Amino acid sequence: MHSDIHLRLHDLRAAGLRDTARAHRPPREDLRTQLGWTLVELGLRLVQQQPAPAARIA
Repeated sequence: MHSDIHLRLHDLRAAGLRDTARAHRPPREDLRTQLGWTLVELGLRLVQQQPAPAARIA
């Protein structure tokens, strides 16, 4: 196989894979919303934890 043909086939395959990946990726806004709510949940868990007892210095 000639190198030009091989390179062209590779480019076509890569473009097809990128298109497929874009089609299966969740919308960016949904990802941001999910991350935001995860951070809110983490913050609420941190606020609800009992503070660790202070270490005594002798």
